[in-house]
Amino acid sequence: MRAIAAGVILIGLVGLAMFGPKWLMSVGNDDGPAGRLCDLEKGPCQWKMDGAAWVAELAVGDVGDQGREYRLRIHTGSSPDRFLAVLRGESMYLGEYPVPLSLKGEDNGISVWEARFTAPFCTTEPEMTWRIDLQQGNHPMSEFPVKMVFQAEGRST
Repeated sequence: MRAIAAGVILIGLVGLAMFGPKWLMSVGNDDGPAGRLCDLEKGPCQWKMDGAAWVAELAVGDVGDQGREYRLRIHTGSSPDRFLAVLRGESMYLGEYPVPLSLKGEDNGISVWEARFTAPFCTTEPEMTWRIDLQQGNHPMSEFPVKMVFQAEGRST
């Protein structure tokens, strides 16, 4: 009986050592949208919200001193004020980083918003998955139907 109990405890400790750090890093990151997952690296994300069509695109740029540059474009028939994209760590929590979107133009009632940014990176993990949430000023957009993510690479040393 002691051998079985010792074996169960040992297996539990090994499991905790393997999965514990990832579980601890992910605590607090599930406060985002509950909608469908959309990987921006695989193509544009499209959805409808408040009667308007939305499309989000992410273009990968060059690597600079601060890391890889990204360009986020949002096309929408809606007219948000003080429009922000907020980067939040999905694979591990590294804080929240607001990225202001600026209006680049309008075509047939569709507004094009754009932001250029460099995603922060972790010094111990070479890749990081980020979630992009959209906000109007300080307020999250209600009933957001998609969860936009992308994987950023850190600086190459």
